[in-house]
Amino acid sequence: MARSIFVGSILLLAAVSIAVWTNRGAEPTRLNDSDRLGPSQVTQVQQRQPPSFDLRDLSIPAAEIRGGGPPKDGIPAITSPQTVAAAEARFLKANDRVVGVARNGQARAYPISILTQHEIVNDKLGDTPIAVTYCPLCDSVIVFDRTTDIGVKEFGVSGLLYNSNVLMYDRSEKESLWSQMKMEGVSGPAKGIKLRTLPMELTTWNSWQAKHPETDVMSTELGFQRDYRRNPYTSYFKQPGLMFPAVPQNASLPLKERVIAVWAGTDSIVVPASYFRGKSGTASVAVNGEQVEVAYDASTDSLRVNAAGEGVQWANSFWFAWYAFHPSTKIFQK
Repeated sequence: MARSIFVGSILLLAAVSIAVWTNRGAEPTRLNDSDRLGPSQVTQVQQRQPPSFDLRDLSIPAAEIRGGGPPKDGIPAITSPQTVAAAEARFLKANDRVVGVARNGQARAYPISILTQHEIVNDKLGDTPIAVTYCPLCDSVIVFDRTTDIGVKEFGVSGLLYNSNVLMYDRSEKESLWSQMKMEGVSGPAKGIKLRTLPMELTTWNSWQAKHPETDVMSTELGFQRDYRRNPYTSYFKQPGLMFPAVPQNASLPLKERVIAVWAGTDSIVVPASYFRGKSGTASVAVNGEQVEVAYDASTDSLRVNAAGEGVQWANSFWFAWYAFHPSTKIFQK
């Protein structure tokens, strides 16, 4: 009897948490529920699926889609963010990680500390509609052109995960789902539609500002009461295991080793942080006949592309996430 009351109370607490996720003062993450619930309740959270998405017409197995905790839009994507000049970005420290994007003469930095709590930023840079996407569970960063074969899309966070990676949805009548790491639509009218990636750097604020002194920065004044200095995923990053399943896996590297994946055509190769053995440096990588220069910053354990041929694309992530979606990839080794 006491156990039933306890479990009921916990589930009630979870329900209340879900109700406030969409409050502009709440601070949603995929860890909120799992931090406070026992194993059986975590399973229920993982399996919860918002009823508004049609999961009948999918290119991925429906049984492998998980509810990530917050419901649809419980992690609120940002559209047309306010920006500030570099000199006014006093909330950033020199070694803070940012996603830097330069397009048609315009440069902008998107702090990871903000992306952690919003995951998607719908923006326009140099007349190009872009989506800056970040999944904290995978530490994965990809910037997409929002112009697709079925029109310009605005993306939101669905509340669903596939292979421990965010499933985005487009804010249209059909609300198709899109996979960040698969880089394509996976349901409805968008199924099989590829997303085009854009060049970006996952780097430090200091490095980005030195390279692009004219840059502006996404502001923290986004209409949400958030402590953007706090990273709720710090413990998760330090633990070797995953919160949600991802298959297949490959033990050649630790699951959460940071890698940068570069690809051209159907060929891909990952450069792991461990290649540099804790020292900042660069490596020259060949993929499908194209040369790529990858740089490693030991102070932040981050990798970026310094130079690449026009046909080369890239993404940053944990090893497990890239491999789960791209198991034919090669590992760059000495």
